[in-house]
Amino acid sequence: MMDNSGFTHRHLGPRAKQIEQMLEAIGAPDMDTLIDETVPQQIRMQGALKLPPAFTEREALHHLKTMGKKNQVHRSYIGAGYHGTLTPSVILRNLLENPGWYTAYTPYQAEISQGRLEALLCFQTMVQDLTGMEIANASMLDEPTAAAEAMTMSHRIGRGKRNTFMVSHLCHPQTISVVQTRAQPLGIRVVVGDHETFFQDPDDVFGVLVQYPDTNGKVNDYASLCTTAHEHKALVTVAADLLSLTLLRSPAGFGADIVVGNSQRFGVPMGFGGPHAAFMATTSAHRRQLPGRIIGISVDVHGNPALRMALQTREQHIRRQKATSNICTAQVLLAVIAAMYAVWHGPEGLTQIARRIRNQAEALRAAILRSGHSVQPGPIFDTVCVTCPDEASRDAIMTRALAAEINLRPMGATQIAIALDETVSDDDLIALAALWGTNIEATPSANLPEGLARVTPFLTNKRFNRFHSETEMLRYLHQLEAKDITLNASMIPLGSCTMKLNAASEMIPVTWEEFGGLHPFVPNDQSLGYRALIADLENWLGEITGFDAISLQPNAGSQGEYAGLLSIHAFHESNGEPHRNICLIPTSAHGTNPASAVMAGMKVVTVDCDQDGNINVVDLRAKSAKYSDTLGALMVTYPSTHGVFEADIKEVCAIIHEHGGQVYMDGANMNAMVGLCRPADIGADVCHLNLHKTFAIPHGGGGPGMGPIGVKAHLAPYLPNHPLVQTGGEKAMGTISAAPWGSASILPISWAYIRMLGPEGLKKSSEVAILNANYIATRLSGHYEVLYKGANGRVAHECILDCRQFKKYGVEVVDVAKRLMDFGFHAPTMSFPVAGTLMVEPTESESLEEINRFCEAMIAIRSEIQAVIDGQLRIEDSALRGAPHTAMVVTANDWERPYSRQEAAFPSEFTQKFKVWPPVGRIDDAYGDRNLFCSCDAWPEEPESS
Repeated sequence: MMDNSGFTHRHLGPRAKQIEQMLEAIGAPDMDTLIDETVPQQIRMQGALKLPPAFTEREALHHLKTMGKKNQVHRSYIGAGYHGTLTPSVILRNLLENPGWYTAYTPYQAEISQGRLEALLCFQTMVQDLTGMEIANASMLDEPTAAAEAMTMSHRIGRGKRNTFMVSHLCHPQTISVVQTRAQPLGIRVVVGDHETFFQDPDDVFGVLVQYPDTNGKVNDYASLCTTAHEHKALVTVAADLLSLTLLRSPAGFGADIVVGNSQRFGVPMGFGGPHAAFMATTSAHRRQLPGRIIGISVDVHGNPALRMALQTREQHIRRQKATSNICTAQVLLAVIAAMYAVWHGPEGLTQIARRIRNQAEALRAAILRSGHSVQPGPIFDTVCVTCPDEASRDAIMTRALAAEINLRPMGATQIAIALDETVSDDDLIALAALWGTNIEATPSANLPEGLARVTPFLTNKRFNRFHSETEMLRYLHQLEAKDITLNASMIPLGSCTMKLNAASEMIPVTWEEFGGLHPFVPNDQSLGYRALIADLENWLGEITGFDAISLQPNAGSQGEYAGLLSIHAFHESNGEPHRNICLIPTSAHGTNPASAVMAGMKVVTVDCDQDGNINVVDLRAKSAKYSDTLGALMVTYPSTHGVFEADIKEVCAIIHEHGGQVYMDGANMNAMVGLCRPADIGADVCHLNLHKTFAIPHGGGGPGMGPIGVKAHLAPYLPNHPLVQTGGEKAMGTISAAPWGSASILPISWAYIRMLGPEGLKKSSEVAILNANYIATRLSGHYEVLYKGANGRVAHECILDCRQFKKYGVEVVDVAKRLMDFGFHAPTMSFPVAGTLMVEPTESESLEEINRFCEAMIAIRSEIQAVIDGQLRIEDSALRGAPHTAMVVTANDWERPYSRQEAAFPSEFTQKFKVWPPVGRIDDAYGDRNLFCSCDAWPEEPESS
C-alpha cells in the first residue's frame, strides 16, 4: 500500500485505486507485468538503488537549511563577471518564485506564450539599447559560452579563410578558457595577448575578443583597435558589462561587430555561478548568423501584432550536422528577471545605480592612493586594482580581509582587485578602506574622458518608463503571466521534454541567501555546504546511472553532449588514436546530437532506423566495420526518440566497442529508466542527464537547464576543469561553462527531488511515467495511430500519434496543436522526431483526471477531423483551422462561422468552468521572418483589437 504521508504520494498523479484502473484499461494485471512487457529483461537492474531512504519534505528542507549554513556568505568583491545585486521584492515574489513563470515551456507554441515573449522582447531591447547594436538574441547560457559562439560566428562570417582568433589577456580567465576549449576541436588557433599588439602579424586573424571594462577594471578605448581590425577584415567582439554601459560609450559607438556579456547583476543572485542570462548582439548585416533564439514581431491571422521565435527556431533540428550551433536552450527565466529589473528601475534608475557604484569606486581608489599604495591608472567603472609592494604585503591584506569576512580577488603575485556593486553601503566602503589603514573622504564625481562617456539615450520605450510603482509593476507581471499556459493551469504533454511537477519544497531553497548569495570563486572553505550538496548529487547520480564519475559543470543538455564527446576525443587522443573522429548517429536522434558532434570536431555518419523506429543493426554493423579504424563514437538516445525501449541496445553497444569506439548515450529520456535500468550497465561509456527534465528542475520558459555527464572510470580523467577552481580530472579536456559547477544554485532542486523520493519513490516514478504513457496510447489508439511500439506492444514514457493520414483532407498537424489551445492545453511536441506527428509525454505527475481530460480533448478534435474527412465542412470553415479562438473573436458582433461560439471557445465542460484565453490568433510565421523586427520599439504597448 502506498504511504499517503510521504513525498512520493504527493509527487505522483494517479492514486493507488486509479493505478489499478489504468492497468486494467491497458490490459496489464499489475505494474510488474507492465514493466516486464516494456523494459527488456536483459537490461533490468538487479536489486534496488543504493540511495538513502526518503526524507519527508520537512526533513529535506531542514537538512538543506543545515547544509546551507555551512556556506559562509561573506562580503564578496571578487568581480570577474559576478556581482552582488538586489532582486526587487516584487520580481522575487511574483516572477522568480512564481510557478506561473518558472513552469512554462519553451515558447514554440507562440499563441499561448505571448507574455514570456514580450518579456524576452524587453530583454532584447535592453541589450540592443545598451550595447548600441541592431539585433540581440533572447539570452545565452553564460558569458564565456557567448564569447565562444562569437568566435565561431566570426569564423563563419569570414568563411573560414583565416584561422586565428586573438583574445585579450585582460578578458576574464574563465572566458579565455572556454574559448580555448571550443577552438581546439575546430582547429581554430587562439592567441592570448595584448590587444594593442594584435595586428602586428595580421594575415591570419579573423576576429578579436576584448573585455569592456577589462578584468582588472580599466575602461579601455577600443576605437583604434576596431578601425585597425576592420582594415584587416577582422571582426571585433566586445565582452561588456551591461550596467557599465549606462555610463560608458556603447560598443557600437566605437565600432564593435559583436557584443556579448552577462545580465547577472540585473537582479539575479550570484548563486555560486548560475544560472544567469548572458546575451549576444550584433549588426543587422549578421542577423542570420546570430546563434540562439531571437524573438520577432509578426502578425496573427486577424492582422494583430503577435510575437514568435524567429529565424533560428530549433535550427539544429532542421540542419543537424550543418547547424551553426548546438544550442537548444537559453536562460529565459533569468533573462525575464533581468529585463523586468530594467523595467522596474528604468533608464534613470539604472544610471543612478551605476553612477553610485562608480563614485564609490573612485572614492575607494582615492583612499587607497592616500595610503601609499599604487592603483591602476586610467578610467574605471566599478573595480579598483591595487598593486602591493610585494607578495607578502599582498597576502597580509588578503588575510586581514578574510578575518573581516571580506573576499577580494588576488591578481598575479602582487595585485588585488576590488569590484563594487549595488549592494555596497557606506559602512562597507569604510571597512574596505580600513584594510589599507585609510579612510573614505568625500570625492567629487570624476567625469569620464571624452570619447568614453555615454552620450546616446537608451531604454526610451514606454515599458521602461512606466512601471515604477509596485502596484503597476505587479499588474504588468500578472498581465504577462496570464498570456501563457503553464503547469499551474494544465498538463503540458510534451514528448521528449518531461514537464513534470516542480514541487514547491524543491524550489524553496533556491532563493535562500545561503545558496543565492555565494560568489563562485570564494575560497573553498566558504562553500562547504555547496560542496557537500554537490558530492551527494555526484554520488547519487552515479548510483542511478551506474557511472564511476560525474561532472556537474555543463549547464545545458547540449553542453553535456559536447562535454561527453570531448571526453571521448581526449580519451582516443591519449591512446594515440586522435584519428578516431567518425561519429555514428541514428536518423532518429535529437538534432543537437549531430550539431554537438561537429562542434567536437567529429564527422557524422548517419545510421538508418527500421520500420519500427529501432536502430537498423545490420546498417550499424556495416558502417561500424567500414569505419572501424576511425570510429570514435556512437550517439544513441535511450529509450529511443521514438518512445520505445529497443531490445537490441546491448548488442548495439557491443558492436561499437568491438570496433574501438565509445558509446555516448543521450539521457533525455532518463525519466523512464531511473530505478529500472542504468546506462552504464547497458553499455554506455558516457551519458548526459537533463536535470531540468528527469530531476525536476523547471524549464523556466526555455531555461535554465543543467546537463551533467556521467562517465566510466576510463573517461574520468578527462572530465572538464576550471581555471579558477579545481573540478576535473588530471587530463581534463578543458572548460565547458563559466562557473565550476555550472548553474549551481538550482542543484538543490534535484537534491531535494532525489532525497524526498528515495530509491523506492524514484523507481515508482519511472513506473508511473510508463503507465501514464501506455494509458494514453491505449485510450487514443482507436482514434489515432500510435506510430511506434516495443516488442510487446508497449511504449516507454511517451508515445507518437500519427496525424499524417489527415493531410490529404487538408488537415495539418498544426491544426490539432492550435485547436488544443481552445481546450486549455499546450500541444504535444509537434513534428519531432517524425514530421506530421505529435509526441505525447504525460509524466508521472499528472492525475488520471487530467490525463482523461487531455484524451477527451484529443478525441473531440478527432471528431472534428472526421467531419472534414466526411465532407460535412471544408477545413477552411472548421474550428480546427480557426483555432485558436481569442476572446476578441468570440465576442465580436459578427459571427459568420458554421460552428457556434461555444464550440469555438468552450469545447469542453472544463473550459466552461475555467478558461485560459489565447491572447492572439494563429500567427503568420513567414511574415515575421520577411519583416524582422526584434525590439519593443516596433511593438505596441497594448495589442490592437481585431
